[in-house]
Amino acid sequence: MLGYIIRRLLQVIPVLWLVATSTFFLMHAAPGGPFDSERQISAEIQANINARYHLDEPLGKQYLRYLQMLASGDLGPSFRYADRSVNEIIATTFPVSAMVGLIGLFFALSIGLSTGIFAASKLNSWRDYSAMLLALLGISLPSFVVGPLMILLFSIKLGWFSVSGYNRLQDLLLPGLTMGIMYAAFFARLTRGGISEIIRQDFIRTAKAKGLSNTVIMLRHTLKGGLLPATSFLGPAATAMLTGSLVVETIFNLPGLGRFFVQSALNRDYTLVMGCVLFLAVLIVIMNLLVDLAYAFLDPRVTYD
Repeated sequence: MLGYIIRRLLQVIPVLWLVATSTFFLMHAAPGGPFDSERQISAEIQANINARYHLDEPLGKQYLRYLQMLASGDLGPSFRYADRSVNEIIATTFPVSAMVGLIGLFFALSIGLSTGIFAASKLNSWRDYSAMLLALLGISLPSFVVGPLMILLFSIKLGWFSVSGYNRLQDLLLPGLTMGIMYAAFFARLTRGGISEIIRQDFIRTAKAKGLSNTVIMLRHTLKGGLLPATSFLGPAATAMLTGSLVVETIFNLPGLGRFFVQSALNRDYTLVMGCVLFLAVLIVIMNLLVDLAYAFLDPRVTYD
């Protein structure tokens, strides 16, 4: 297991280099620049700005300079936020997105897994059909519909939470629930499908023949194998929720990483876009590694020797 972890971590280096290289040249190849605007500025000011951010240098030299900064852990200055570096922006915005993402992940797992287990316990019954109907509804309703409904009910009507922004930790519950509902629906369907495959296996029939109760069979024998599809989806789902959602953060007016990421792409903020992409790539690698390690616990047939 330790050797497998070390090999996976060593693979991160070429992956991040490929991500950084492709993002760098794609951003510079896109039309427009970070300092293009409707207001015309003099050639002298434009030249000073380009010199300040080394945009007047050849593209190859800019690329090598950027790799040197990455090697030292510096993601560079933001082109649009002159008084802040990319490291500072990510450090201040990611905790907000991470808190909302963790709350959303909690709702997604608790609601999704329990609904999937509830449906799979009585396949092709009214409970199964009702649970899957709710899951289909959760997948069909987008966040920009669920979010305003949450605000209308829990903030305006009941007054339990702030309408926008957050002053208390509990004000992040609504954004987290809004983000988690859709993922809960996916987890419910995947859990139901995984368990329905496991309960047809011979070892489940053997457990029933021994007289074990349905609860014992579900907890001891079915869940480990039945949760494998949901575990596979957990990696990308957790990464997407932890890095923030533009829609959710815009609806609830949260200063999260998702809003800065999208806005930086619109502003042609090269360094901020590349920094967010690299940060997202690192999170994806870490989450996928954790998911792969979880497979060894859930499925005894999986080995990393």
